[in-house]
Amino acid sequence: MERLSDYLVFCDMDNTLLTAKEGIPACNRSVIRLFTAKGGRFTVASGRPPESIRAALGDIELSLPAISCNGSLLYDFQTNRVLRRSCLNQEQAAAAIADMLQKFPKIGVEVMAGAGEMYVVHASSYTHAHQVDEHMESVACPLENVPDGWLKVVFAGDPETIRKAGQYAKTRYFGRDNYFLPTNQIYLEIMPSGISKAAGMEELCHILNENIKKTIVIGDYYNDLEIMKKAGYSVAVANAPSEVKAAANEVTNCDCTGGAVGEFLYKLISKVEDV
Repeated sequence: MERLSDYLVFCDMDNTLLTAKEGIPACNRSVIRLFTAKGGRFTVASGRPPESIRAALGDIELSLPAISCNGSLLYDFQTNRVLRRSCLNQEQAAAAIADMLQKFPKIGVEVMAGAGEMYVVHASSYTHAHQVDEHMESVACPLENVPDGWLKVVFAGDPETIRKAGQYAKTRYFGRDNYFLPTNQIYLEIMPSGISKAAGMEELCHILNENIKKTIVIGDYYNDLEIMKKAGYSVAVANAPSEVKAAANEVTNCDCTGGAVGEFLYKLISKVEDV
């Protein structure tokens, strides 16, 4: 007999579960609470660090560890413990930052280190908005003062600058230990090679001794494609690009602000409980 507790739901945050300006729709909050109260297991897979995830979720309690910093951190909010930390090759990342700043002198640069703390090494209106929108504290400092244990680098700028930066990055080689990942129209990140949301989900399933075929992923952007393909079942929200929708098993009727996550979870509850 099928039960809600059989499923592990991994949900992207920005433009899937919530928007930076409007937060989490009330219907998403209420249905997530209903889903977990009935035994369903829900967590997030996000580029956000733990501090930002906690601030955004508010009173929503995750029933599984979270995939944070796009997979560089696996974090258990129930025990406030880092389960796994994966770090960049700092020498290669620093070389990439220097090169990108020379080519794009107005681009903002952030480094996430430690347990997801933000260090702003080249400020811009976009790095400021990032901090405000995601409720993150930060330290402004030169690159050489950022502590060891870099989780990822974030380049922030207008969509055209980020598009050009992504194209430029493809023409450069800074070593094989890191890779560039566009995560939004205004963000381009450097991640440790082999680390992603998909790899994080795979490792969490191993840690928890769960069948990855029982995973459900809800996402909206190109950086969700890999984890959606790895999951047992994938859902794209209505505001996702056409390529993401085409890769999903299901597309919601609602967009993010309309409560797409609540729509899908309620449908799952109804299906399993035969409501």
